[in-house]
Amino acid sequence: MTDASVPSSVTPRELLADLGNLTRQVRAVQRGTWFPLLLLGVLTLGGILVGRLTFKVETVPCPTGDAAAGGGCTLITQGSAVYWPVGLALAYAATAFFYIRRSRNRGVGTAVRPYVTTGIVLVGLAGATALWSLRHGLPQPGAPVDFWGLHLDPGSGTTMFLERLAGNATAVGLPLLVLSWVERSLALALLAAVYLAVELVPLTTGWAGIAPASPWSALPHFAVPGVLLLLGALGFGLAQRPRRRAAS
Repeated sequence: MTDASVPSSVTPRELLADLGNLTRQVRAVQRGTWFPLLLLGVLTLGGILVGRLTFKVETVPCPTGDAAAGGGCTLITQGSAVYWPVGLALAYAATAFFYIRRSRNRGVGTAVRPYVTTGIVLVGLAGATALWSLRHGLPQPGAPVDFWGLHLDPGSGTTMFLERLAGNATAVGLPLLVLSWVERSLALALLAAVYLAVELVPLTTGWAGIAPASPWSALPHFAVPGVLLLLGALGFGLAQRPRRRAAS
């Protein structure tokens, strides 16, 4: 009996290349980016209708020492304290259900948990921030804004930036960055960066021809990010269609 070495038909480099291709195929099958973007886009556009239905104008006492105000100051309120926390929580729960069911049907795992967990935690943080600032009722015109014990000037740029940051920029934009990391998607990371820029840069209603005191004044604020998310959902959905066909 003699020993002889049998040449291998696969080199280590080819094996690593095949492993890399398999990893990319599994990640492609796991991706369902269009679904959370669709939910978030619809939810954002729904904020326009909520703003219209909750629009209220009332006259309240002016801050002490404001002699130019005369008989009172006009206070405009708009929006719902429960729409965004409840809507975003349901959107993240639906996303988790979608990814888990999809992974079971295709026989692959899913790594969506960091995205859903981050989203729910940040929604809770944003909701707690809103409740803290409103625990004594709506701030009167000119009154300082209470931001976790910091009494900030309502007209300063810092206060406005913090209010925008504590809103959808935190509850939607940051979780999208986590999802881009989970799915190893540079395109989604770029979309999330654009979304954060839209949320953090103040959008006035003048360019849309809508007066600030109009019941539709929320339209420009929600239409731009909402359409951005829906276009992202459409783009990712079209990009992932050939992969779904190849996987079936």
